[in-house]
Amino acid sequence: MWADLSPIGRNPDTHGYRRSAWTGADADCRTWFQEQAETRGLTYETDRNGNQWAWLGDPTAGDAVVTGSHLDSVPDGGAFDGPLGVVSSFAALDELRARGAKFTKPLAITNFGDEEGARFGLACVGSRLTAGKLTREAAYELRDADGVSLPEAMEAAGYDPSTIGADPERLARIGAFVELHVEQGRALALSNSGSAAGSGDPVGIASAIWPHGRWRFDFRGEANHAGTTRLVDRRDPMLSYAETVLAARREAELAGAVATFGKIAVEPNGVNAIPSLVRGWLDSRAADQDTLDTVVTAIEKAAHDYADRHGIDLAVVRESFTPVVEFQHALRDELGAILREHTGQGRDIPVLGTGAGHDAGILSESVPTAMLFVRNPTGVSHSPAEYAAEDDCLAGVRALADVLEGLACR
Repeated sequence: MWADLSPIGRNPDTHGYRRSAWTGADADCRTWFQEQAETRGLTYETDRNGNQWAWLGDPTAGDAVVTGSHLDSVPDGGAFDGPLGVVSSFAALDELRARGAKFTKPLAITNFGDEEGARFGLACVGSRLTAGKLTREAAYELRDADGVSLPEAMEAAGYDPSTIGADPERLARIGAFVELHVEQGRALALSNSGSAAGSGDPVGIASAIWPHGRWRFDFRGEANHAGTTRLVDRRDPMLSYAETVLAARREAELAGAVATFGKIAVEPNGVNAIPSLVRGWLDSRAADQDTLDTVVTAIEKAAHDYADRHGIDLAVVRESFTPVVEFQHALRDELGAILREHTGQGRDIPVLGTGAGHDAGILSESVPTAMLFVRNPTGVSHSPAEYAAEDDCLAGVRALADVLEGLACR
């Protein structure tokens, strides 16, 4: 499965993946998912929001155990973020069938659409729509860099955008959702070792997802000639933007949080022209809401101060936000008990928080959710260098199979 999926959407120059929502690469990934479902005799369906489902048992019976993740990527992303969870779900089902497991509940594998938000700027679109956290009206307003709207993109890919919206009936069928994901950090690699190389646990359990959001900063100045305009006569928004980037790093360090300006748009974007507009997107995350609020407020204040100093107009818009997600303790504890029983190691499985957002976090208010993490030796993610060792991936498959057996076969 990994070999079949690996070439799809891979850029030959960067070796990163470009699997944005509703593109050709995304369509190929969706075809791959459908083929995997049909090969295993599973009931395949696409829901009203374009999410894919593969069912073992009656989809309408209720109390289903669901697993899966996503197949789309950030621009030039890695191979593991998302796809590892989907591939591992099919592999875990194969493992359970090999064990002769008897299912007492329906089981489903899912691929949520547009998790990364690389094309339309909003993460977890498929799961947000399903959970009612993104309205149809707001979804219709989403546009990519070329001005193509989300419904236009869906229609071009062969899907009906008129059906998108909350899907409470589907969520009511789910008794538990468990998402496996490569760890986007090095906590597991360093667990029980304390060394820089790390030789810790291959699999861990998620405790919580940090609150996080995206803010757009629009710095508006005055376009002018780069060679003839005196420095004192300039209203250059790039200066205010650059100072704000440094302020974001400073405020994040002071608070023990993270803040990143990772995307920028400049107008008129000419080498010999002073910009009229610099638009930057801030991604900020922290372990708790108060800390995140403190960091973002400080960054906004600094940005306004710099803008005023240079005669720049500034507007700040919060484009998305996800509050802290504390995964249900009862389900989390049940996963821990299942894995302790199967590993026979006599010690607890590591439980760790994460600053990365996931579909499991979006669904957590609607259904009991949990996450498993697979060790990432370098901690690198959202990059072609993202990596997880094959043995660790297989350990993740076994752990997921154990969990699904404990939840769906008793």
